[in-house]
Amino acid sequence: MAHTPALARTLGFAGILPQLACALAAWIGPEEWLWTALAIGWAYAALIFSFLGGLWWGMAAASPDEARRAPGWLWVAAVMPSLIALATYIPWVVGETWPGPSLTFLAIGITLSPLVDRRLVTLRPSWWMGLRVPLSLGLGASTFALALAS
Repeated sequence: MAHTPALARTLGFAGILPQLACALAAWIGPEEWLWTALAIGWAYAALIFSFLGGLWWGMAAASPDEARRAPGWLWVAAVMPSLIALATYIPWVVGETWPGPSLTFLAIGITLSPLVDRRLVTLRPSWWMGLRVPLSLGLGASTFALALAS
């Protein structure tokens, strides 16, 4: 992580704080905070997961030449987080069990998302995985902790 730009490292780890705050509010805050913490935590996880898809789309679109062209599967992978995030919203809209299962799906997706990045060796900076892995594990774990509180 020594080669990771300082601003990327600082802002990246700061990005875990909202989800940690929601998990703490859900677990140890007053009972009246629970629903709000769950709803905000779901929204934050869905936004960040969608953001990851946007990063992959940007990497694919920025492929500079034939030798470093993005694989076709990356375009599909790039839209999946937004579609998955939207799907996790549907149970709330139709009155089914929510947000525990939805938060669990998002936690799994966020935690596994570095598997996509790992395959993008020619498209990502050399420091990328050193930042992505701990950020995804941190956000995935805090999202799962939130799911357990529901």
